[in-house]
Amino acid sequence: MTLSRLTLAQFRSWPRLDLHLDARPVALHGPNGSGKTNVLEAVSMLSPGRGIRGVAPAEQARQGVGAGWRIRAEIGDRQVETSAPPGASRSVTLDDKAAPQTALGALLRVIWLTPAMDRIWTDAPEGRRRFLDRVTLSFHPDHAEASLAYEKAMRERNRLLKDQITDPGWYRALESQMADAGARITRNRLAALAAITAAQDESSGFPAARLTLLPGEGFADDPNAGDIAGRLAAMRPRDLAAGRSLTGPHRADLGAVWGPQDMAAALSSTGEQKALLLSLILANARALSDQPVMLLLDEVAAHLDAGRRAALYDQITALPAQSMLTGTGPELFAEFGPRARQIAVTRIEGASAAAD
Repeated sequence: MTLSRLTLAQFRSWPRLDLHLDARPVALHGPNGSGKTNVLEAVSMLSPGRGIRGVAPAEQARQGVGAGWRIRAEIGDRQVETSAPPGASRSVTLDDKAAPQTALGALLRVIWLTPAMDRIWTDAPEGRRRFLDRVTLSFHPDHAEASLAYEKAMRERNRLLKDQITDPGWYRALESQMADAGARITRNRLAALAAITAAQDESSGFPAARLTLLPGEGFADDPNAGDIAGRLAAMRPRDLAAGRSLTGPHRADLGAVWGPQDMAAALSSTGEQKALLLSLILANARALSDQPVMLLLDEVAAHLDAGRRAALYDQITALPAQSMLTGTGPELFAEFGPRARQIAVTRIEGASAAAD
């Protein structure tokens, strides 16, 4: 089951785009600001969440056009549509029937890498958690439901903490809900790390890493709900003083070391950090060989030399997955040769256009 057609209407810089796809990698090239990344963002909206930019639907509509936006796709024999009319939240339909966003995760596993993610190893843990949860979602579509359930219960608990409610009776049900969802979240994360660790390939030209789920104030082991509920209850006095929940899966972190010296990713060079991140993205796609996968790589070739680009393109074409890449010029994709479809993207009078 693959993405065979993508149709955009009033999405970002695209008044309209009708793109037919096959198994070949697609290389979108054009000047900065031409609208290449907007195509990748549209594809990323075929998965649960807010896509590669993480913005509200209102920010994705064409400026000055009051018609909202719509994305349609054919994935296998399924007809998918996601849209956001003016002033309304995003909706999803599958075969013309309303569906939750979480249903998208079972149709197409969308994996992406953007320039903003290059700082993942040196930025705050929040960015690494988001990356880990996107990886986890690709293996476990129900991870989104567990995360939503956990966050909803935590918001209610935080409200009680902020209001300095001390009666334990108010907390027990919420902490039980957090514990049930938190145990699922932690188990899913650990399973995802095990899967991409096993799928790393040191012969690919990209480094393999040892990955760990770091506790921080979260949970790195495989806890049961009772363990988490007990921890939440025990930490309640400290949380009351802070006015928020300071322990739980929302405080966990992702650790990565690589090489014979077990070099921490945060201490590696910028080039090594980029290579390591690419290695994990490729391993993620490789580990999902039995699932429909779309790999989105935004401006990925800009800081790679020709040898590393060739190694990357060899890996991409060997994957049982579709892929889309962006770059400023066709020369960045020369190492693909005829294996990839190249599309030139231009900006004319404020709107994007594409041509093979």
